[in-house]
Amino acid sequence: MDLPLIWFLVIGFMFVMYFVLDGFDFGVGMSLPILGRSETDRRRIINAIGPVWDLNETWLIVAGASLFAAFPEWYATMFSGFFLALLVLLLGLIARAVSFEFRHQRDSARWRAGWDACIVAGSVIPALLWGVAFANVAQGVPMEPHQGGALVTGSLLSLLNPYGLLGGLTLVALCLAHGAVFLSLKTDGDLKARAHRLADRALLTSAGLAVVFLLWTVIQNPAPLVIVLAALAAITCLAAWMLNRVERDGWAFASTAATVVLAVSTLFGSLLTRAGGPFVMPASDPEGGFVGLTVANASSSAYTLEVMSWAALVCLPLVLAYQAWTYWVFRRRVTTAAVEVLH
Repeated sequence: MDLPLIWFLVIGFMFVMYFVLDGFDFGVGMSLPILGRSETDRRRIINAIGPVWDLNETWLIVAGASLFAAFPEWYATMFSGFFLALLVLLLGLIARAVSFEFRHQRDSARWRAGWDACIVAGSVIPALLWGVAFANVAQGVPMEPHQGGALVTGSLLSLLNPYGLLGGLTLVALCLAHGAVFLSLKTDGDLKARAHRLADRALLTSAGLAVVFLLWTVIQNPAPLVIVLAALAAITCLAAWMLNRVERDGWAFASTAATVVLAVSTLFGSLLTRAGGPFVMPASDPEGGFVGLTVANASSSAYTLEVMSWAALVCLPLVLAYQAWTYWVFRRRVTTAAVEVLH
C-alpha cells in the first residue's frame, strides 16, 4: 500500500472521528429547545457536553491540517469550490462556540434565549452543510482542469441538488438521534425519559432517510465494499432504535456511533472504489478526459508524506489517549443537584 492511499485512509479516519464525536454535540445542541423545558434542564443539557465539545472539534482541525499537507490539490479545490457553504458552516461553528461561553454571563432570560438560539443554529447548519458537502464530494462535482489541479465550475446552488440535500438531512437526523441517545446516557429523571422519547422518534426518522440515501449511494457505485458498509449502517441504526427502546443506553450510544462511522465510511468507500480511482474528488461530468482528482494526482511528494507519517505515529496515539482519559474523568451523569451546586 503506497503512502498517498494510506493518508487517504488516515484522513478518512479523522473525519469519521470528527462526525462521531462532534456529531453528538450537534445533536445535543439541536435538542435544546425540545428537551430544555426549564433553565435547569437547559443547563444540564449544555453541561453534558461542556467538558468535551471543544476537544471533539480537535479532529476537524487535525483533519483539515492533514488534508492541506497531504492532498493540497484536494484542499484547494474543495475549499475554493465550496467556499460559501464552508464559510456559512464556519460561522455556525463560531456562533455555537461563543454561545457556550456567553449564555451564562448575564442573569437575563432574554439574553440566554438569544444565545440558545445561536446554539441551535450553530448545530443544525454545520451538520446540514457537512452532509451536503460530503455527499457532493462522493457523487462528483462539475470541474475542469486548472493550473495543474482542478477548478469547481458549479455554484452554491449546484451543491444543493437532491442527493446533496438528502445527505445533509440524513446527517442532521443522525446527529439529533446520536445526541438524544447521549443525553439519555448522561442525564437522569424526567430529562432522561424525554431524551429516550426524542431518540426513539429521531432514530426512526434517521433510519428512513439513511436507507434512501445509502441506497442511492449504492446505485451510483454498486461496489461490494459500498454495499457492505451501507447495509451495516442500516443494521446498526435499527439496532440503536431497538436498544434505546429497552433503555440499554450504553449499547444504544455505541450503535448510533457505529451508524455514523459506517455511513461516513460508505462515502469514503465510494470514492475508494469508483471506476478510474481511487478518487479524492471526482468530476461529475468528465470532459476531455479529465475525470477529477485522484489519490495519486492530488497528493504531496513522497518525502512530505513520509515526514507526516512519522509525526502521525507519535501524535495520533497521544490525541486518542488524552481524549479517552477526558471522557473517563467526565463519565458521570449530569444531575439536577450537580447543576444547582455549580450555579
